[in-house]
Parts: sequence; structure tokens; C-alpha cells
Amino acid sequence: MQPQEIESLFTRSDGSYLFARWDRPIVPVVFGIDDASLAVFKGAFEAVVALAGHRMAETDPELGANLMVFAFRDWAELLAVRDLDRLVPDLAPLVARLEAAGANQYRIFRFDAGGAIRAAFVFLRMDAALAAMEAETLALAQAVQTVVLWSDRAFDGTSPLARMGDRVILRPEIGAVIRAGYDPVLPAMARDASHALRLLARIAPN
Repeated sequence: MQPQEIESLFTRSDGSYLFARWDRPIVPVVFGIDDASLAVFKGAFEAVVALAGHRMAETDPELGANLMVFAFRDWAELLAVRDLDRLVPDLAPLVARLEAAGANQYRIFRFDAGGAIRAAFVFLRMDAALAAMEAETLALAQAVQTVVLWSDRAFDGTSPLARMGDRVILRPEIGAVIRAGYDPVLPAMARDASHALRLLARIAPN
């Protein structure tokens, strides 16, 4: 990968550079799917976290679960989820905006005092497009897109995944960026684009 390719993965629409990863163990929970799909999601998160060299746990001491995935048919269903509006401020206006936009997925991140990811919320409105996806593909895509904070346009027009025969895999270059981002020498949060050069040095060492 070229430096500008890595930099673009974390350069937001407003031109600012922002990278963040998890410092605490990840504790995922998935609502609204059947048991078979639940096992698929669990496996996808485990695989991506292992790739990063990070950790999962059974519980988060502060939140219980810190990565929550909600699958549903209609955005309005979120408003009926008990206490969700306490975890996601301004939930009702957000739901209205997502409904108006016809969105089928949305991710929200929360950060600790040092800028590391503290929690993530993934909303999946299972429209025809998402319902048609294989559970393995959907689960892997969500695991990849929550293991670090990517730019809001990182995967516009492309995907972090690729098909190899009858299997869907993480693109090797994206996996390499994730591994590099979790190098313990690097900060959990970075706002300077020179951080992309430090990632590159770990992907392709001299």
C-alpha cells in the first residue's frame, strides 16, 4: 500500500485525520438474529480481534457489553428498545434522519478520555439488500468496521472484503492495516496524518 492509501482510510469528509482503536477488551452482543447467525457473528468478531492481536472478554466492568449489534426490520423498532436512548443520546432525531435517508446500517462510537474506543453501537435495518447477504459476509463486514475507527468514507464504492472462490475473506491489505494499528508501540488514538506513515512502516518494514 502507498502512504496516501492508508491515510485516506482515516481521513474524514471534513479533511481531518482520526484513527482510534480499542484499548479495553471487546465484549460484543447481538440482538435480533437467530442462534445460527449469532454463532456466525461471534466467530467473525473473534477472528478479527485475533487478527488485531487484541482481546475479547465475557463482560465489560463499566457497560456489561461494549459492542452492541441490533438487527431489525424498521428503524422505529429502536425507539422501543429499553434504555437505548440512555446509551445513544438524541436517538429519536437520529432514527428520523436514518428513516428519511433510507439507510440500512449505521455505526456509533463512544470514546474514553484518551480517545480510545470505549463502546460501539451497530444498527442493521434488514432490508432486501442486507437480508440477501450471507450471514458470514454481513458479520465479517461489521467486525472489520468496528475494530478500528475508519473514515466515514473509507469504503465508499469498495469493500473491506473480497471473494475467494466460494468464501468471503478480509482483503489482505486491510487486515495488515488493522494489525499495524494495534501495535502496542502506537497510540490508541491519533489525529496527525503522520500516523499513516507509522502504520505503513509496520506493514512493509525495511
